Amino acid sequence: MQTPGMIDGKTRVIAHLAYPSDHLRTPPLFNARCRALGLNAVLVPWQVHPDNLATVLDALRVSESVVGVIVTIPHKETVAALCDSLEGPASHLGAVNIVRKDDDLTWRGRMLDGVGFVQGLDAAGHKIAGRHALLVGAGGVGVAIADALAEAGVAKLTISNRTPERAERLADKLRKVHTGVAISTGPADATGFDLVVNATSVGMKRDDPLPLDPETIAEGTIVAEVIMEPEETALLKAAALRGAIAHQGKHMLTGQIDAFVDYLLPEIDAPPADPGTDTQDHMEKAKR
Repeated sequence: MQTPGMIDGKTRVIAHLAYPSDHLRTPPLFNARCRALGLNAVLVPWQVHPDNLATVLDALRVSESVVGVIVTIPHKETVAALCDSLEGPASHLGAVNIVRKDDDLTWRGRMLDGVGFVQGLDAAGHKIAGRHALLVGAGGVGVAIADALAEAGVAKLTISNRTPERAERLADKLRKVHTGVAISTGPADATGFDLVVNATSVGMKRDDPLPLDPETIAEGTIVAEVIMEPEETALLKAAALRGAIAHQGKHMLTGQIDAFVDYLLPEIDAPPADPGTDTQDHMEKAKR
């Protein structure tokens, strides 16, 4: 019997495509979950420059040990275009964060960021239905969160982006799918919103500017991040000083780990993680 966590010739490999890759937090959590479930699989960070992405995917396609990839900044939309088929929200959003290799060596992509984000909010006790949401950022993770917020029943969704035309294109896509939600574009101004989401990478670096003016954030507003490192961004610190509720980016990831395992290694139905699992232990150690 194989020792949990041991890599051998039968280990199924998943590449985590990113550029850069030094901020990735998914591999240790995914690998801890596989160990807890007794799965012989490993997720490995792969730093791939955008110019080389197509070449790398072609190589991974014919590697018999590789069963799929997880995708993050800045590759989500490019990888979607390189997939042979798209499922679920990915089919109308044009972005993916996970890709499975089928038996015929074709790539099948899905987008789970939005689902994970909504599950993370729900697990923290934050209900979404009926809220007025401001989403800052219309890139790969932004499109997924926008779709998931609309699906979860926000009453109003306003999308702000550095390039307004990109925000409007996303809003047009979503209006066709979510006809019961008031979807618009606008500035990064939190006035009148009770849910604010930063879906940009602004805040990862110490000298980054704030993605919006915190003076516009009202007391009691939920301010959520997708950034996982640092865990407490400058925006979350500023929001807390305004009496807002800070929701860290790690919750979007922890809400997806079992979904990642289910999609890439479908032979097992992963039970819910509990405080005694290896995954949870690793998360607590990571916080220290």
